[in-house]
Amino acid sequence: MAFIDCHFFSETLGLSTSMYVILPQKTSGQIGMKGNVTGDKHPVLFLLHGMSDDHTIWLRRTSIERYVANLGLAVVMPSVHRSFYADMAHGPKFWTFVSEELPRIARSFFPLAEERERTFVAGLSMGGYGALKLGLTHPERFGAAASLSGATDVFEFATTRASNAEARNIFGSTGLIPGSGNDLFHLAEQLAASDRPRPNLYQCCGTEDFLYGANIRFRDRCRSVGLELTYEEEPGTHEWGYWDKKIQRVLEWLPLNGPKS
Repeated sequence: MAFIDCHFFSETLGLSTSMYVILPQKTSGQIGMKGNVTGDKHPVLFLLHGMSDDHTIWLRRTSIERYVANLGLAVVMPSVHRSFYADMAHGPKFWTFVSEELPRIARSFFPLAEERERTFVAGLSMGGYGALKLGLTHPERFGAAASLSGATDVFEFATTRASNAEARNIFGSTGLIPGSGNDLFHLAEQLAASDRPRPNLYQCCGTEDFLYGANIRFRDRCRSVGLELTYEEEPGTHEWGYWDKKIQRVLEWLPLNGPKS
């Protein structure tokens, strides 16, 4: 595998920012790990961080590079600060950055696949919300979206977990969230009622996680409107031991060679 610490200028954000990128490399002599390459352009996983972290966290807390080495899968890890993957009311347009500019820039720098069937997104906590938001908003771009302990009910989170000032900076007013493009429940209903392609969806949450109730509600809403998703739960809290284990499950689940259950 090749690891790139990539610093670049974002026109959308109006500032320089960073992403970590892991690229496949076919190897046979590397001790302890073999790499694999599946084509001229690599299938790609956009891997999103949570609210208190940044683009470095997946490499610091898990063995994601080792987990993907034999899959021929590129991984792009951007930084979006505490933005909740939104075009902030009083701040930069991180949603436009992550949904439009980042994929375009990453593909201009690196040989990444463009087909939706080879483009995936996953994340934890705030990043789980961001992954589902990307998959539900742009199902024609993503073949699969996975949420680990995601903040699936952003209205509840903004009104009970975030400070009033932070919620206002991100969303303007929490009253603007329901029924908007920031509301996963609304996005799921819209997609289910449309004839747009449906990405494979994966959702997991520990039963002792403070976000467990929100995850159950989102799972039930998807099922009630006819969106299929793979849902898994087991004992666990909001911590990296759980996410390190479940990202390996996500990689097993990704449809790298066709549909999986």
